[in-house]
Amino acid sequence: MNEHLGQKMEKGAFRPHERLWLTAGSSVLAVLIRIYLGSCRLVRVEGDDLQREALGRSRGRAVFVTWHQRMLMLARYFGPRRLTVMISQSRDGEYGARVAAKLGFANVRGSSTRGGMRALRALSKAIREGGRGGMLADGPQGPPRVAKVGTVLSARDAGVPIIPVVWAADRCWVLNSWDRYMIPKPFARVAVFYGAPIWVPPKVRGEALESCRRGLEDRLNDLARRADAYFGAERPWRRPKG
Repeated sequence: MNEHLGQKMEKGAFRPHERLWLTAGSSVLAVLIRIYLGSCRLVRVEGDDLQREALGRSRGRAVFVTWHQRMLMLARYFGPRRLTVMISQSRDGEYGARVAAKLGFANVRGSSTRGGMRALRALSKAIREGGRGGMLADGPQGPPRVAKVGTVLSARDAGVPIIPVVWAADRCWVLNSWDRYMIPKPFARVAVFYGAPIWVPPKVRGEALESCRRGLEDRLNDLARRADAYFGAERPWRRPKG
């Protein structure tokens, strides 16, 4: 399904030079990302025992989740683990899907604004069949640090735990984007923090579902603060007003 969609978009919506980027350019960019992130040094992993215990209980299946701001560095650690991620059906999403595939990620296409429920069902199915999912709690367009319910629904329907994870660095750029996207500087020291897993009851609905969503949001925010504190002050995550 994903390959068919990509081919359809490529032939019907992209110009020749754009199709060249989709094939050759995505491969080059993926190599550059690997080299760049490979210059960073992992100096601490906290909570690894929590995620290992959860994976043991769930026969290796889970939904890993982070904030959109903290996406980049995790490509280094989760691409080789073949996570299945949600990527939007937009033109930019097609570019992202090609690069993500070169980094090792599988994908389902959809977002909270287009094709979301279908993509969630496909993601849950992939996880039930033995895979692992990866989601951005506040993606693709925010608001920042506010978790959407999709992660909870996916974990509920797949019957697996949600495992929160963030990274922090001693040196990084923080962009003036809606999420204050973080890019580690070359040769930065990096820490990865896993939070306590969240097990979603199989028939949770209504207010109980909202409680799970708020719990995920609180846990991710606390985890980001603790990860940043390892190197110093908390990184900004709100855009300056004005």
